[in-house]
Amino acid sequence: MRSNRSKAGSPQWGFLLSLVGAALLSAGCDPKPSPEATRAALPKATVRVVKAESRTRVETDEVVGTVRARVRASVEAKVLGRIEWLNVTPGQVVKAGDVLARLDTREVSARLEQARVQFEQAERELKRFTGLLQQNAVTRQEYDVAESRARSARAAVTEVETWLGYAQLSAPFEGVVTRKWVEVGDLAVPGKALAEVEDPRSLRVEADIPEALVGGLKLGTPLAIRVPSLGKDLAGVVSEIAPVGDPNSRTFLVKLDVPPDSGLRAGLFGRVSVPAGEYRSIYLPESALRLRGQLEQVFVLDQGVARLRLVRVGKRSGGEVEVTSGVLAGDTVVSDGVEMLTDGQPLEVRP
Repeated sequence: MRSNRSKAGSPQWGFLLSLVGAALLSAGCDPKPSPEATRAALPKATVRVVKAESRTRVETDEVVGTVRARVRASVEAKVLGRIEWLNVTPGQVVKAGDVLARLDTREVSARLEQARVQFEQAERELKRFTGLLQQNAVTRQEYDVAESRARSARAAVTEVETWLGYAQLSAPFEGVVTRKWVEVGDLAVPGKALAEVEDPRSLRVEADIPEALVGGLKLGTPLAIRVPSLGKDLAGVVSEIAPVGDPNSRTFLVKLDVPPDSGLRAGLFGRVSVPAGEYRSIYLPESALRLRGQLEQVFVLDQGVARLRLVRVGKRSGGEVEVTSGVLAGDTVVSDGVEMLTDGQPLEVRP
């Protein structure tokens, strides 16, 4: 009878399995490429390098400030009266002495007429007593009383004339009207502002500086001021420091003089950079930094090859970036061509 063996047990299938096993064994025994072989496979890159520098840096905090006129004044009435004429418009340019408003003076004028009548009567009486005194018809005491009445009446006239002058309100200096709070027909009350005038040619920045920072300031200290609406920095100089702080906000009012600028206007917003201390930090050119998503990287030259390092950076200014971690002072860092480098790639330093 013929043998009934399965196909799996046939000599042909055994031979095929032996070949497959040998192939798998050969593949599993191939050695992995060494780092030297991988490095040799990368092309040599020609780069420039810089030394990581550690420098002292002044830390600053930004404090909000406001541009204000150095010379400004409120136009107020010294006497009670209704406004009968007004020449005030915000933005109006005025000169010193320009009449801005007039009050109703009928009541004051009546008082002035009454004072003048009393003065004339006192003058006539004094003249009569002078003649009587020369004739010894009155005593010296009676003459002195008449003279006192005349002086008192003259003072009363001067007082009412002065009050009448207060009914006309004038610009205290050359400048621009910035605010108006009244209209014709309103009642002017002593101490209540009618308008405000500022001199736009002389401006400064006022800022409330926290008590932790004001100790490092003194008169004449230069501070940088950033005015966003102008898109540039101004060189401010501390001109005034309030001797007493605000007990609620724990801040001190500091005023800074600024140079004239055609675009600077009162009321603009600014940021004052106030020194908060000094510390040392490492700086690199921004071209040495490579970004990969949220990761910031640099390449350090180590024994002729590029070594990738993750770093953390701080402030950027003037084409430089502050490195807070990942690089040590004195490290040799690749400064250009970092986008095309690979970790472990051979490097040739270009002079």
